[in-house]
Amino acid sequence: MTVEQYCSEKKSLWDDLIQSSKNGHFMFYRDYMEYHADRFDDYSLMFFDEKKRLIAVMPANIKGEIVYSHQGLSFGGLILSFKATAEIVHDIFLALIEFLKSSSTAVSLIYKRTPDFYHLYSAQEDLYSLFLFNAELIRRDLSVCIDLLNPIPFQDMRKRKVKKAKKNNIEVQLDTDFASFWNVLNEVLKKQHGVQPVHSLEEINHLKSIFPDNIKCFSARLNGEILAGTVIYETQTVAHAQYLASNDKGRELGALDLVIDFLIKDVYKDKKYFDFGISTESDGRFLNKGLISQKEGFGARGQVHDFYEIKLV
Repeated sequence: MTVEQYCSEKKSLWDDLIQSSKNGHFMFYRDYMEYHADRFDDYSLMFFDEKKRLIAVMPANIKGEIVYSHQGLSFGGLILSFKATAEIVHDIFLALIEFLKSSSTAVSLIYKRTPDFYHLYSAQEDLYSLFLFNAELIRRDLSVCIDLLNPIPFQDMRKRKVKKAKKNNIEVQLDTDFASFWNVLNEVLKKQHGVQPVHSLEEINHLKSIFPDNIKCFSARLNGEILAGTVIYETQTVAHAQYLASNDKGRELGALDLVIDFLIKDVYKDKKYFDFGISTESDGRFLNKGLISQKEGFGARGQVHDFYEIKLV
């Protein structure tokens, strides 16, 4: 097994592996990763078998004495070819650890797995290798998602909110311009949490222009006025609510409930999962019970996002 650090000359090779992998995501394409390249010291790695075939990649960055996979992405870890068997993944970890020890100043690797429900095919070989190499589980976030092939009915409160929104003639639409929703999102995040979105409007518009089939915005409107909305990150099997926001009027009228109802029952009814994202804080040690309860009201249930550490010294 040979390990090479990613370079721009290998962009097509990297992207081809992501496209044909069993646990890839559009966030792992180089055009997505490099929108914030100025914020991270890229340390992405590529793994080649004895026939010089690319068998896996690992999006990563290095900060100080720690390699992360990847601080600028929701998750990462090894992205595997369908040829990657348990023995091959074990060999990849052997090569990865030896490479980091010999070619970097890193003292540890923080490995943030892609959650299983994003996988196109079984890809838990890395979990077994993490166990063999004594990786420590250092963080566990809890997300909730809806199994769209076997959905749980909405709670009564959510049903009433949807009914109220419909009674008030609120309409849901697909927006080509994210600006109106971004105004609502900025206002809500600033008022409730004193923060800004992870992406600026310019950044999300740039990413949407590159990935128009994967990044979409839906809004709820009353007589043209935006009340609530969401930005969806869409993969082959999962629709993920990257951002959700509603203004005061929207909350009163159930506008966001109507958006979610429309997406689950109409737009994404043929996907496997609708993912609401994590409801944990403080490295997973604090569960936001109010937030997760609201999501569970739509029939969403738990899926963990795990972080492991492999010490290199």
